[in-house]
Amino acid sequence: MRQLNNIASIRQAIREKRMAGLRCVLVPTMGNLHAGHISLVRKARELGDCVVVSIFVNPLQFGANEDLDSYPRTLEDDIKKLQHEGVELVFAPTANEMYPNGQHQMTRVEVPYFNAILCGDSRPGHFDGVTTVVCKLLNLVQPDAAVFGEKDFQQLFIIRRMVADLSLPVDIVGAPIVREPDGLAMSSRNQYLSSSERKLAAALSRVLHETRDKCQSAGRNPDTWQAAKQQASTVLAEIGFRLDYLELRDTGNLMEPAADSHELVLLAAAYLGNTRLIDNLCFSIEP
Repeated sequence: MRQLNNIASIRQAIREKRMAGLRCVLVPTMGNLHAGHISLVRKARELGDCVVVSIFVNPLQFGANEDLDSYPRTLEDDIKKLQHEGVELVFAPTANEMYPNGQHQMTRVEVPYFNAILCGDSRPGHFDGVTTVVCKLLNLVQPDAAVFGEKDFQQLFIIRRMVADLSLPVDIVGAPIVREPDGLAMSSRNQYLSSSERKLAAALSRVLHETRDKCQSAGRNPDTWQAAKQQASTVLAEIGFRLDYLELRDTGNLMEPAADSHELVLLAAAYLGNTRLIDNLCFSIEP
C-alpha cells in the first residue's frame, strides 16, 4: 500500500494504475475509521481492481462553532486498518495541499436548494464544503466509481445530484448503514457520547423503526404519517434527545411525499448532550 500526501503524487499513481488497465474506485473519508468505513472499502473492492481511500478532515464542511479542532484524527491506526484490507492507495493531504490559496478564496461547488434543507438548514454551508471537496477528489482521482455510506442520506443524494448536473463520468455507489448490536448507526462522533448518553443513543434507531411500521401500516394516509412523526418527536424528547428534525421524504427527490410516492425515507438528526446524531430508514408504501 502506498500513502500519498500531495496532488502530484496521487495523479502519478493513478496514471500508473490506468496504464495497467485497472479499474479504480474511490472511498472518500475523514479518517478515524470504524467498521462502517471498512464496509465501504470492501464494497469498493467488489467494484474495481484498485481501491483508493482519501483521508482528509475537510475544514470547508465545518461551521464556526463545530468540532473541526476536536474531530478525531487517527491516521496511524487508519493506515493499519487499510493495509489489512489490502487497499492500494491512501491519499492523506493537508488543508494547505487541498486549498493552497486559502479556504476563503477557494472556488466552491454547490447544489442549490438541497444544500439548505434538513441538515443544511441547521448547518449552513456544510454541504457546499462537502460538494467542493468531493468534486475536487473526483477530479484528482478520476475513479470509475466512488462509494459513500447511506447513513448520511442527504449527502449521498446531493453528491449524486452534483455528479449528474456536472456530467462527471463516475458511478456513485451507496453502501448500507452499519449498526452497533443495539441498532445505533456507526459514526466517528459516537465516541463523544458519555456512557449514560450511549445507553440512550440507540433509541433513535428504535423510534425510526417504530415510526416506519406505523407509516407502512397506514398505507397512503398522510395524516397518519404526520401523527406518527409527531409522536416520534415527542418520544425522543422524553428520552432526552434535542431534536433538530425528523422528516419523511420521497427518496427520489427529497421532497415531501406526493400522493403517488412509493419509496420513502425517514430522516432524523438529534442531539444527545453536545453530540449530534443522524440516522435514516428507507421503506416502501404499497399502492
